Amino acid sequence: MKKYLFPLLITTTLIAPNLLAGTFTDNIKLAMVSETRTDKEKNRDRNRKPAETLEFFGIKEDMKVLEIIPGGGWYTKLLAPALRDKGQFYLSLGTKRLSDSLLTKKPFDKVKAIGPVDYKLENLDFNVSDLDAVLTFRNYHNFDEKERSSINKAAFAALKPGGVYGVVDHTRRHMQKKNDENGRRFDPVLAIKEIQQAGFTLVDYSNLHYKSDDELRFEVGRKTVRGNSDRFTLLFKKPE
Repeated sequence: MKKYLFPLLITTTLIAPNLLAGTFTDNIKLAMVSETRTDKEKNRDRNRKPAETLEFFGIKEDMKVLEIIPGGGWYTKLLAPALRDKGQFYLSLGTKRLSDSLLTKKPFDKVKAIGPVDYKLENLDFNVSDLDAVLTFRNYHNFDEKERSSINKAAFAALKPGGVYGVVDHTRRHMQKKNDENGRRFDPVLAIKEIQQAGFTLVDYSNLHYKSDDELRFEVGRKTVRGNSDRFTLLFKKPE
């Protein structure tokens, strides 16, 4: 009997998620292969590099992290299980769809939706003040100057001193005016200026999502650009 139990024990140990989980990056990589993700979502991993991006932002498994505007939950499906046991994951702005579906199931049942469930940005308040990190992915371009200011100020207020603000978005040429092709792009220099005006300090930037063959000329949804757009990746910090 023992000779049959021993291989079974080894196999069980190798596949048990709670035994495999180690560093935060390990947890993200486990979430990346989860059956809760669709093939379409998994196919974007190579381009979006979630493990490397979150490592650059310094996210750890015991942090309190807010994702702004989660959309369909691409990053939510990775961050929620990775933070479930030791940290706390929050969502805000445009969260109703996920609250009614994904967040009713494990391992997403501990996610907390805070602040507006819609996109009401006037006097925006996330109703927390002790977060370790606020993250937003490919959303900054969606808002006008006043709305961006409101989001940046609310992110600043929600973070504890020393907390970080990570922003990723499609790159627009510096000082280029908005046109029919660049509406879903944003000037990274302007983003830095606006976020610093909210009180943040620029800590670092990454070229993880730099694409040398994106000429910054065309809409990011075009077949020649989709999945290959140049994106800026900026890390800010609330002064201690």
